[in-house]
Amino acid sequence: MEVELRHLRAFVAVATRRTFTAASRDLLITQPALSRTVQQLEEAVGARLLERGSQGVEPTEAGSELLDRLRGVLRDLDAALAAAGGHAALRIGFHWALPDPWTSDLLSAFETATGARTTLVRRDDIVTALHSGDVDAALVRGDVHASGITGTLLFEEDRLAAVSTGSELAARGELDWSELADHPVVVNTVSGATSPDDWPPGNRPEQVITCGSYDEWLAIIAAGRGIGSTTVSAARAHTHARVTYRPVRGAPRVALRLLWPARGDRDPLLRRLSEFARSVS
Repeated sequence: MEVELRHLRAFVAVATRRTFTAASRDLLITQPALSRTVQQLEEAVGARLLERGSQGVEPTEAGSELLDRLRGVLRDLDAALAAAGGHAALRIGFHWALPDPWTSDLLSAFETATGARTTLVRRDDIVTALHSGDVDAALVRGDVHASGITGTLLFEEDRLAAVSTGSELAARGELDWSELADHPVVVNTVSGATSPDDWPPGNRPEQVITCGSYDEWLAIIAAGRGIGSTTVSAARAHTHARVTYRPVRGAPRVALRLLWPARGDRDPLLRRLSEFARSVS
């Protein structure tokens, strides 16, 4: 049996999503049809590529190696087809609120100069999205340390403190960064830009409340269970009737970075995007 493009896309979808259910939704085919397609690929290469279990699907050793190779191949193929049809495009990932009008100015200037289309894609796990080819580049706040990912610092944003409207801190015109550590601090460990390490040793928060999304972070602060810190642009974009924001003296600024897979260093569109992002900054 000859291996077709549909076999490769089916395998990558299942191996990336780790379930046939999610992959079938992405590919708009039925689960039985998807399962048959993956089995055909396994028969063609003569090796088991996926281990199917009660908790989902995991690539075998052979499957992991094939997945790593195919991600780059399919990404290059999609880019070549888009360019041939005059529809070059970049998918730009982000965690949550992006600084505006900076982002709008960047994308408008980039699209006008290159003729390429850009699409913003929200993802909580940016590193996985970059590695899988789900996004081509990403705008990320804070530090990201991951193999196979490169990028550039664009600029730094000021912080604000986020407190419940019922807190005594809400009546203050300004707060000090060091005093925030005296209160329970709410930290979004998945996509947030604040961690206990942002305070100096010896003055770090004794109580940290962790959560996994910006919406959870806001809800916990609104309930008066703790306080938090976020950037000025995020505070403007995400409001809550029971959360107020206050300036903070002595707060470390938050870096905004443009990231992309190291394999994309030769991509001319990514290079142009990086150049435009730095110039708009």
